[in-house]
Formats: sequence, C-alpha cells, structure tokens
Amino acid sequence: MDDVLRSDATEQARAVREGRVSPRELVEAAIARIEAHDGELNAVIHRRFERALAELDAIPADAPFRGVPILLKDLGWPQAGEPYNAGSRTLDGVVVKEDGYGTARLRAAGFVVLGRTNTPEFGSTITTEPVAYGPTRNPYDPAYSAGGSSGGSAAAVAAGMVALATASDGGGSIRIPAALCGLVGLKPTRGRSSAGPAAGEGWSGFSCPGFVSRSVRDTAAALDLVSGYVPGDPYDAPRLPRPLAEEVGADPGRLRVGFVATHPRGDVPAVAELTEAVDVAAALLAALGHDVVPGCPEALGDPDFPPHFGAIVSNNLAAEIENIGVWRGKPVELEELEPRNAAMVGAGRGHGAAAHILATQWIDGFRRRMAAWWASGYDLLLMPSLGVAPFPLGWIPPDDLSTAFGRTAHAVAFTAPINATGQPSISLPLHRTAASLPVGVQLVAAAGREDLLVRVAAQIEAARPFEHSALR
Repeated sequence: MDDVLRSDATEQARAVREGRVSPRELVEAAIARIEAHDGELNAVIHRRFERALAELDAIPADAPFRGVPILLKDLGWPQAGEPYNAGSRTLDGVVVKEDGYGTARLRAAGFVVLGRTNTPEFGSTITTEPVAYGPTRNPYDPAYSAGGSSGGSAAAVAAGMVALATASDGGGSIRIPAALCGLVGLKPTRGRSSAGPAAGEGWSGFSCPGFVSRSVRDTAAALDLVSGYVPGDPYDAPRLPRPLAEEVGADPGRLRVGFVATHPRGDVPAVAELTEAVDVAAALLAALGHDVVPGCPEALGDPDFPPHFGAIVSNNLAAEIENIGVWRGKPVELEELEPRNAAMVGAGRGHGAAAHILATQWIDGFRRRMAAWWASGYDLLLMPSLGVAPFPLGWIPPDDLSTAFGRTAHAVAFTAPINATGQPSISLPLHRTAASLPVGVQLVAAAGREDLLVRVAAQIEAARPFEHSALR
C-alpha cells in the first residue's frame, strides 16, 4: 500500500480499476497515513473518516477516480453537512448546506473526501499559521512554512496523505505552497471553473479554485473534472480545444519564452536561490528546443500595482466580514480577527465605493498592458513562483504588521499580478536550496492557454522527473 500511496491519483485510480487494490483498502491506507503523520504537520483540521468509509459502496463502478482519497481546502470547496471555518473562529458552528459545484463534480468522479485542510484566516497571507488551528508545518523541514493559503493541502500532498488536494489562488495561494512543498500547482484562467453556487467570484475575480498535486497529469485531469461554465457565473474562460489530460505528452512546438529572475519593480530584493531556480528552468527549456530570452512585460514593474491590488483585496475582506455577521446573526468585531485581518478590514471599510471602482479600473488597464506582451509574440513567461526564499514559521510576524505586510508584498510580487490579469500560471518543482528545501518556478501563458502550460509542463516533467523526497 505504501507504493500505491506514493503514486499519483491517476495511478491510484488505475490500481482500483485493475483490482490491485480496493477502494476501501486505498481509503483506509490514506486514513492511516494521516493519523501517522498529521500530528507533526497539522495539515488536516476537520476529519470525516467514518463518513468517507460509509460512502464507498455508493460510488458508481465506472467513476473514473473511484475510491481515490482527496482532501478539500477549508476555504472555498464547501461540502454539504461539513464544517466551514476559513481559518477563523468567527465561523465556528457553521455547517454547509450544499456542495459547491467543484466539490460535487469531484465526488461524482469517485473521489472520496477524507476531510478539510488548514488555511490562514480568510486566506489573506502567504503562510498557514492561523491562531484558530495552529501552524501547518512543511514536510521537508517542520521548522519551515508550507506556504499559504493552501498550505494544509500542499503539506498533505507532499507528505503522501493524499495524492491530490483542492486549493485556491487569490494572490499566489496555489503556486506559493506548491513551490514550498515541491508540488505542481496550476492557477487556472479566470472563469475556468465555477465558484458557485455560494459565490460568483472571489476577491473581485482575483481568486480561482484549483489543485496541488505531485504530477502534471493529475493536475490536468482534476482541472478537466471541475472546468466548465455554469449558467449565472460572472466569467466564462475561453473554451479549450480538448481535455487537458490529452495535452499531457503532446508536442508543445517551439515556444518563445521570456524570463526574469529579479523583479523589475526594483523594491523586491534579489534572492540567489530564486535566480538559480530560474536559470535552471531556462537552461532546461532551451535544451528542449525553445527560444528562451530575457524579458518580461513592462507593466510587471509598475510601482502602482501593489496599492491597487491591496485595496481591492481589503475591500473584499471587509465585505466578507459583513457577510459573516449576517450568517451568524451577530456582527463581527475587529477584536475577533487576527491583527492582519483587522487592519485590512479597517482599511477596506474606509475606502468607499468610488475608490474601489477606481482601483478596479486601474487593474483593467494593467491587465491590457500585461496582455500586450503575450500578443507581441511571446508564448510563455518564466519567473519565480514567489519572491522570497523558503522561510521558517513565524517569519510573517502576527503583531508586527509593517514587517508582515512588507514581507508578504515581496513574496507575492511575481504571483499577484497574474491573479489581477486572470491568466493561467503553473508552478513546477525544479530546484532545491542548499538545505534541500523545494524552490518552484512558474510559467505564465496568455488567457485561456492552460493547454499550452500542460504541454510544456509535461515535457519538462518527462525530461526531469520531479523529486518527492518528503514521501517517507
């Protein structure tokens, strides 16, 4: 069973179909692994093991991922009858009434949900250390952060508890934990999959659902399952020519790739480990036959981006807190929130509607300026998955907000702009620090081109198979 658990979800599903393992054996083995390792890592905060086992007999025999265990991030991805806390005690006692569309599609495909994973309070930072549930630790070194906000999901997958877990990304929250935990993390095009029925969009369209996994083919297959416009959704991504799973192994052709390792804004310190990671990836892409040249969109270095992005996020968080007050029948006081979120909510409440619209209009112009670079003849942009080296727990201080916000701004300098543009981006585990901690690089494609990302990511994976040494 250890060999099966170390394999990806695609192989686990094949093992079930071929009768090499039963769904019950697979789920029980995953439960045992969670119980053995999660005491150290603190990745799974809500467990539903008995309910998961009871659901096995009802899964259709022809479900493509029959019996494959999965974990859901406890932010987004609602499941009927289960708790929902988003890393905050303000939601204690909340029980979800209906599955989200993505959750329902995963369950219909045969995935068995074992529980929900840890996330920072409301997903508003780059490390998973909520006061409500405690820190999630990185399987490669428990003194280090697993990233955020999908840190619980990333730690669980890297440690082999499950092969696939759900995630979401509003400023880097799929790509950053994937980079820190040595995983594949694809942020899809805006509108590729639905956030409904409970929500239309997250963070004014910046946030989107996705996955963390150990293989490109798992990421592709999972995104296929949850993709597709649902009537009433505020966005609809361009249609893909065929399922992403069919792009794995397809020839990407000769691509023109621009790359940047030091942020062009000038206020983000250069980091040797990140430069090394980009150099490694650029050399590999060149060896695979692609045209790799220095360069990135001019707009990426605009110093006005961070305050506009931050204002929109703060405004959305303020609105979310108002909604929570309605749900629970009692307003949320700022004192109930972690200091970071209290400050953001306070800022959001003070901005006003006109300021929000002006910030949104600025982002509209930024998106067009960024898109022009791809339209000028580039296929992909290569850059770090986060702007800082792997960092220890506590590096984002909960009470020193100036330091916390400054470090977070540096960390998301390469990811947040791609949330603002709505383009797809994939983080790949291609480098390690001297201490063997994972460092990721990301590839960014034009809007709607997840197919191109999957093709080239699979080509990279085949040429240099990803290491998953946290599996033990």
